[in-house]
Amino acid sequence: MISVLLVDDQDLVRLGLRTLLDNEDGFTVAGEAADGLGAVEAAVRTLPDVVLMDIRMPGVDGLEATRRIAARPDLSDTRVIVLTTFEHDRYVFDALRHGASGFLLKDTPPARLIEAIRTVTDGGALLSPSVTRTLIGEFVSRAPRAVTPHPRLGQLTDREREVVALVAQGLTNHEIAERLVVSPATARTHVSRAMVKLGARDRAQLVVFAYQSGLA
Repeated sequence: MISVLLVDDQDLVRLGLRTLLDNEDGFTVAGEAADGLGAVEAAVRTLPDVVLMDIRMPGVDGLEATRRIAARPDLSDTRVIVLTTFEHDRYVFDALRHGASGFLLKDTPPARLIEAIRTVTDGGALLSPSVTRTLIGEFVSRAPRAVTPHPRLGQLTDREREVVALVAQGLTNHEIAERLVVSPATARTHVSRAMVKLGARDRAQLVVFAYQSGLA
């Protein structure tokens, strides 16, 4: 059973999400919160598998709540999915940087939302190649950034660094395999090892580390 915490300042949105999950086998609603502070408190109390987190809320917003949840050792197994109204929400990258496993638009079809929750529960990330490319494009177009290499970057082999850079470009494991002329299984192994060495929670955080370290 996958437990989900619903966080949104709109009662109607939470009601819609609860109705959807209550009618889906294998899911249970762990609780609800209408702001970021309530989200953190509810997460600590219920230890949900996934938090569906709105960003723009009064008081403590979803960005800060995501940061607090991701920073807590007792919530290390909890994954956060950011819910936004606009695909190019300026907070998306910051949410990923603070530990979110990806983001979805609020008009995402119900079946896609259910699939997304299962994906992050299984350790995946909600960053499609096209979304990754869009995000990176927006970040590099900003003012010049200071590169801060990840403290464990030196543990990566040359091939792993190359693979991380390709992940940050939005390539799938299959596309990485084709680019490097290796099998998809080998590409997947390189990605997994890089994630372990860098302490990345998922593929989304690997993209963030690549960007911050100057690999993207």
